[in-house]
Amino acid sequence: MDSHHTKLSLMRGLEERTAWLFILPVLLGIIIFQLYPVVFSLYVSFTHWDLVTPPIWAGVENYVGLFTTDRAFYQVLTNTALYAVGTILPGMAIALIFATLLNQGIIGQAAFRAIYFVPVVVPTAAVAILWRWIYEPNYGILNDVLKVIGVPGPMWLTNTHYALLAVIIEAVWAGLGLNIVIYLAGLQTISREYYEAAQIDGANGFQQFFHITLPLISPTSFFLLVTGTISAIQVFDVPYVMTAGGPANATQMIVMYLYKTAFGLQRMGVAAAMGYVVFMLILLLTFVNFMFEKRWVFYEEAA
Repeated sequence: MDSHHTKLSLMRGLEERTAWLFILPVLLGIIIFQLYPVVFSLYVSFTHWDLVTPPIWAGVENYVGLFTTDRAFYQVLTNTALYAVGTILPGMAIALIFATLLNQGIIGQAAFRAIYFVPVVVPTAAVAILWRWIYEPNYGILNDVLKVIGVPGPMWLTNTHYALLAVIIEAVWAGLGLNIVIYLAGLQTISREYYEAAQIDGANGFQQFFHITLPLISPTSFFLLVTGTISAIQVFDVPYVMTAGGPANATQMIVMYLYKTAFGLQRMGVAAAMGYVVFMLILLLTFVNFMFEKRWVFYEEAA
């Protein structure tokens, strides 16, 4: 009996060591490529480091400097906030309208869905370059259309009053397809019985939309709001390709400023501190979204 237990123990020990052998590469990858960079960047955020000389401990000086002496930091925060407000809610509203129309069972629904989704699969840089051509003041298609209706087209990407708006319009268009597909998936989970009952009670289309569709689609809206907020705060590629942050920092976002601070000015400590400010901002906004979730998100009870 003792020999049997000994064999079982040996077999279990061998299985455990084999399991750890398979897990070890993944575990090492997580430690080396995820955990270590996070810990090291946190340390760097409390130092002065230029990538050449050894880091010099600075305490909270980098964090304090961002909010006291760095005027550009407040501008990029404002730009990022305006970009987030201008892309998230309008993008969700437009996507919901299109998704509702596509959910009516129209002919060629699959083809329309694919057409709307095309900008999502096209490389972001390519889409941004396309929109730079659209906004070009002399031969761009947008100003040509405005000339036809007698409206003089502005210098979209070189005017501080229009550059951020131009970037926001492009971002809403580029993200529309994904939002439509997600909303359409949510709409198709709503039982037709609700609408049939509402029609019997005499509710028109608008009443059905506001009293049935909007409440039942609110979990999808909440998902898009949270993910859209995170994406908007971290935006980099579109404004970088279209305007490189100009003119006069009018379209420079916080992650672009972080990149230029780190690899342009080689102020790695300040850039790392900025990265953790971005992280805390995302964490705070996500917490606020979840805190207000119960006030407007309706979850249908399971039967």
